[in-house]
Amino acid sequence: MDVYRGRVKAQHNVISFGAYVSMFPQLIAGPIVRYADVEKQLKRRAISRAKFGEGVVWFITGLGKKVLLANNIGSVFESIQALGTSNTTVLTAWIGCFAYTMQIYFDFSGYSDMAIGLGKMLGFDFIQNFEYPYTAVSITDFWRRWHISLSSWFREYVYIPLGGNRVSAPKHIRNLLIVWTLTGLWHGAAWNFILWGLYYGIILVFEKYFLSDVLDRIPTALRRVYTLFLVMIGWMLFAANSLGEALAYIGTMFGVGGAGFANMTALYYLKSTAILGIFAIVCCTPFPNHQFRKMVYRRRQKPGQGLVITAYALILLISTAYLVNATYNPFLYFRF
Repeated sequence: MDVYRGRVKAQHNVISFGAYVSMFPQLIAGPIVRYADVEKQLKRRAISRAKFGEGVVWFITGLGKKVLLANNIGSVFESIQALGTSNTTVLTAWIGCFAYTMQIYFDFSGYSDMAIGLGKMLGFDFIQNFEYPYTAVSITDFWRRWHISLSSWFREYVYIPLGGNRVSAPKHIRNLLIVWTLTGLWHGAAWNFILWGLYYGIILVFEKYFLSDVLDRIPTALRRVYTLFLVMIGWMLFAANSLGEALAYIGTMFGVGGAGFANMTALYYLKSTAILGIFAIVCCTPFPNHQFRKMVYRRRQKPGQGLVITAYALILLISTAYLVNATYNPFLYFRF
């Protein structure tokens, strides 16, 4: 498509073409790297010890997200899901929903960070795929921050060719619903994924035409609560194996068909998950990164190399220890 549009020239070198098609750091789940973004890098790219080191930092950060956060908090959702909705209370269902919300973020952003890191080790610069999406102040803002490469791909190759927002209101609504139906299908040919896509399409239509003025007037904290609430509901459509299972779980979250509001099982999960949950919430924000930068940069902006090396060595060591003792636990996003 980009060659047809004249954005890039056709690649006649089979080695360069093959390198792009089979680029292993991002091949399976992203970030989605368009040829136009790496065309020049395939011919000439900078490879240095500094860039390799930067790639190592990205890779270890992603590894820590996956192994230390996603895997551990994901096991909470798996055990709650195994209870069955008839044995699940409202509180337990919300704890499970929270756990999956954290799991999918740290799993997928961890994978993306590792892919970006591997790319840098080989001299490639890939786009950042996540930008603290759980701090978003609207669903529109959320999708500017979540899986950025997928959103930009659909915008470039589906939304804009349909006319984007430079059309009448009915056609604009049509364009949004088409894009989000296809986004749901992109993740899987099942009704729960289609409903998940339409769910976001409808919310985005409402934000565009009815809620934008209202959202602008309310405090930022409430906007973030509103956004995260809708995102968490959406993830339950995404997490289930079928539409019926998804609707049953969401019903349990609101007191339909479950085992009451709370019981000892719910309190057990609440108590055992509290510390990990708080840590996950903090790590979803820019706060740890900002604090880390303050710690490692001393006077005259000289980095505290010893502290940097120690911190990342510990993350790598602890992650490796977890991997040695754990069973096979693939990236969550590989199923899509």
